[in-house]
Amino acid sequence: MGEHDFAVLTANAHEDWTLFAVRFHDKPGAGALRQQLLQAHLEWVAAQRSMLRVAGSLRTSPDATPVGALWVVRAPDKAAVEALIATDPFTTGGLRAGWDIFHWSKALPERVSF
Repeated sequence: MGEHDFAVLTANAHEDWTLFAVRFHDKPGAGALRQQLLQAHLEWVAAQRSMLRVAGSLRTSPDATPVGALWVVRAPDKAAVEALIATDPFTTGGLRAGWDIFHWSKALPERVSF
């Protein structure tokens, strides 16, 4: 066995949660709606820290209007991720055109910090 056993590291078999990556797609031309809902969304994000581990908008350039977002979610299953998304003001307010939910395997055991 090498320094890292990737099968063990990515399985999360010893945990009662799984990591998910969620890629959101905003409705085209919805920048004004995003701004209108932003404060409520940010307050909601802050209240979801136990599940919503990393969240942020995606842009084609630093000064461009966001086209969507990327989240890393810690949840017991995909249904819990869907339930979380359903309560987001960006979802309830009609900003999101759709999203993709992926099971995410973090390759190395080190904690992530920025």
